[in-house]
Amino acid sequence: MDRSDHRTSASVEDLLRLHAPQVLGALVRRYGHFDPAEDSVQEALIAAARQWPRDGVPENPRGWLIRVASRRLTDRLRSDAARRRREETAAALTPADAFVAPPPGEGRAPSEDDTLTLLFLCCHPALSPAAQIALTLRAVGGLTTAEIARALLAPEATVAQRISRAKRAVRGADFRPPEPADRDQRLAAVLQVLYLIFNEGYTATAGPALHRTDLAREAIRLTRSVRRLLPREGRVTGLLALMVLTEARAPARTGPGGELIPLDAQDRALWDRTAIAEGTALAEEALSQGPAGDYQLQAAVAALHDEAERAEDTDWPQILALYDLLVRRTPDPAAALGRAVAVAMVHGPRAGLAEVDALARPLAGRHRFDAVRGHLLERAGERDAARTAYLAAADATLSEPEARYLRGRADRLGT
Repeated sequence: MDRSDHRTSASVEDLLRLHAPQVLGALVRRYGHFDPAEDSVQEALIAAARQWPRDGVPENPRGWLIRVASRRLTDRLRSDAARRRREETAAALTPADAFVAPPPGEGRAPSEDDTLTLLFLCCHPALSPAAQIALTLRAVGGLTTAEIARALLAPEATVAQRISRAKRAVRGADFRPPEPADRDQRLAAVLQVLYLIFNEGYTATAGPALHRTDLAREAIRLTRSVRRLLPREGRVTGLLALMVLTEARAPARTGPGGELIPLDAQDRALWDRTAIAEGTALAEEALSQGPAGDYQLQAAVAALHDEAERAEDTDWPQILALYDLLVRRTPDPAAALGRAVAVAMVHGPRAGLAEVDALARPLAGRHRFDAVRGHLLERAGERDAARTAYLAAADATLSEPEARYLRGRADRLGT
């Protein structure tokens, strides 16, 4: 295969990934059968992957995929008389232009609506967070079960079972955007799932790698898709800003051997300045799109970290002020732990330790609690106590790079 063939295959792959959730959404919206619709879309994608590099990409690739997938799905449904009647009824009730024209009075194409509605469906409140993440990565992200298992560092059989149960749980659920009364709650669930996917990618909770680049970038890609649909929603803009600003530091987070490098020791020349400029602009835009919410405030904190040319230039008083606002909004003890670090940087390690110790009950057993406590004890000169805290944190984490880093800190204090 020559270089042009490689480029063609890559462009087709990108195109298929773009359209896959839109085509799945269109079929589920029209026929209401998640499992057979997904199978039919997969068959259409396989057919496209074989034909398009050879015959050329059709003028309307999404329409081509929908037609092929619809034929495959119709064949499946026609095998059962009852399903055939439901399919014919659904088809009769669907306007002929439903797949190609915006609904009356709307300027947005159904393909865009379908992607967002599919996200809402995958983040159905009947599902657990783990099931929401797996189903979102499968249906909207287009990842295979094996890819999701690798991304989440879970057995493939476990992920397959999780996805299967999720599909059964949403079977029969209305495939339409939520009503205004529960839209905010459902959007919050969508954003929380995307946030969790990104966090797992940026700092894997288990395994040999600190950073799962593919998973973090997939979360950013999906959040960009949501923002295209809801460009004036501050929470969406804020979440995208937070992800972009955080991911901008990724090149400096690990050393040549994959070892963890903490924020204050990173070579900031390696940070992605283009991403920082984009993320900062997004953070400013998010703060102008209504009252500051959790994601907007976290993005503002990330922007202050990224804008500092040196660690000692970080505007910690401003970061503390933002954390003060954040902890008033959310009961999340992780936010309070972040605030405790800011308190230590502004008022000294003893003040920070008092804030950390107040979180002992809600964060008991969490390795980040002991890691932060060890850091502040070390800064306060309590070497033995710091070493004990570092070792406790190392024992509590399943991340191999984090465990090595924490044990390294403990070893240095023991000499």
